[in-house]
Amino acid sequence: MVTPDPTKAVLPKDFIWGFATASYQIEGAPDTDGRGPSIWDSFCKIPGKIAGGCSGDVACDSYNRIAEDIELLKKTGAKAYRFSVSWSRVIPLGGRNDPINQKGLDYYVKLVDDLLDAGIIPMITLFHWDLPDELHKRYLGMLNKEEFVADFANYSRVLFKAMPKCKHWITFNEPWCSSILGYSTGLFAPGRTSDRTKSAEGDSSREGWTVGHNILIAHAHSVKIYREEFKPTNGGEIGITLNGDAVYPWDPEDPEDVEACDRKIEFSISWFADPIYFGTYPESMVKQLGDRLPTFTPEEAALVKGSNDFYGMNHYTANYIKHKSTPAADDDFLGNLETLFESKNGENIGPETQSFWLRPNPPGFRNLLVWLSKRYGNPKIYVTENGTSLKGENDLPIEGILDDEFRAEYFRSYIAAMAQAVEEDGVDVRAYMAWSLMDNFEWAEGYETRFGVTFVDYEGGQKRFPKKSATVVGPFFDKLIKKE
Repeated sequence: MVTPDPTKAVLPKDFIWGFATASYQIEGAPDTDGRGPSIWDSFCKIPGKIAGGCSGDVACDSYNRIAEDIELLKKTGAKAYRFSVSWSRVIPLGGRNDPINQKGLDYYVKLVDDLLDAGIIPMITLFHWDLPDELHKRYLGMLNKEEFVADFANYSRVLFKAMPKCKHWITFNEPWCSSILGYSTGLFAPGRTSDRTKSAEGDSSREGWTVGHNILIAHAHSVKIYREEFKPTNGGEIGITLNGDAVYPWDPEDPEDVEACDRKIEFSISWFADPIYFGTYPESMVKQLGDRLPTFTPEEAALVKGSNDFYGMNHYTANYIKHKSTPAADDDFLGNLETLFESKNGENIGPETQSFWLRPNPPGFRNLLVWLSKRYGNPKIYVTENGTSLKGENDLPIEGILDDEFRAEYFRSYIAAMAQAVEEDGVDVRAYMAWSLMDNFEWAEGYETRFGVTFVDYEGGQKRFPKKSATVVGPFFDKLIKKE
């Protein structure tokens, strides 16, 4: 990674940057003050699902450490903090007719107030994968459109009403992950898949597409509630955060590999973005999936279309894309293609990290920003997650962990690529949230993988120690953001 040195300010003066976290990954306190279990609490109890057999029961203990977390943010100079709410902490059983847990709600109200008192902008994600477990038991959660949409609408309204001071809302984080990893591969909670060695229940050929469809409709209802009932009084904005990787053709001379690159983005990002911006699913998905891809009623399509005040973008890595010439398997979710780290000519896309799926490639970030900007009419983009793990970081002595030059350079190079997209390609990027404020529970990878700019000493009482990377993001943005 070679970082262009920012010689001039190119980002708008109201550009906001900061750090992101998620409730189950940092909070701990799984049954404190009335919190109910989520599907991740249950999933973590199944042997073999999580590396090291661990869970988020303690994690970073952030439920008890709001003040420490805000001090960390202040030390970095962060202008904003993106965090998610634990639905089962606010409504332990999850449903629209179930009681609200005031102590759980008060935790987030205080967090918003304390952030604002510290001069930090709160950005709230309503749903970052931790569905109340009771809703999964009651009606299979996100597989049940009518019940899930109604319960999510109620939950959204509760939060909007309780936190009018928050002006930046995200409905769902990475619905692709909830849909595919939760209901197709079974890698994430609730772990449903056709693979009977992994789960007794699930249909990988259909359930992921059903869940994605239902999430879009729930998102649209939440946006409608915010716009009609709260925005006229509170102002603010609301959107959804989508994840996707950059793409390069495995063989640039092969038109089918070139075409497959677009199809890969369509099956990950446009699956959700096309209905929001155009009212329809991508033609490539309709063609491959047929009746397995649900259809919108005219009323649903109209509700979903336009349900974004900004485009939320999570991005980490890139792949070489190689088309397949055989018919797509029923459980295929990529678009009948292969994702590779090495091209036909033997070029490697980027250095290894601790995460099997992540190889840094900053130019790919710029390319994807341009692709999204062109396809969706130059929307206002908020980069809501971007970051990296570091190979073997967890095995280093603390001195080595704190000197995370690899991560620092990742941030410099990716932020520089984003600035180039703004300056040279006209992409409208308004915010950037680095992942993550601190090391945390990395889902199926447990605590073996670290993404934080702050070292969390899990063995030493969750004490926090800022790494080198915590010191580089702020000064870099200071050079890039216009002062007037």
